Amino acid sequence: MPSKRPSVRIQDIIDNIRSIQSYPAGMTLEKFAADMKTRDAVERCLERICEASAKLGADAATLMPDQPWRDIRGLGNILRYEYDGAGLHPRT
Repeated sequence: MPSKRPSVRIQDIIDNIRSIQSYPAGMTLEKFAADMKTRDAVERCLERICEASAKLGADAATLMPDQPWRDIRGLGNILRYEYDGAGLHPRT
């Protein structure tokens, strides 16, 4: 069922994108990979984006048709169920 508050869901997505941009700002890829707290924070923001996009339902494509919504929602499954294969597990 689509959200009754699509503007809130869109703002959630925007806020989490901004956090993903700011948390590792100035870090090299190697430093980011070694910083478990920052990696966890970014991963949690990605999860929130996936959840907000799922709650938008079909409204997402209507409001922002140029986004890969299926891929965005699918990332949530990777984060939840396939994190070993996605290189997200801290020991991979």
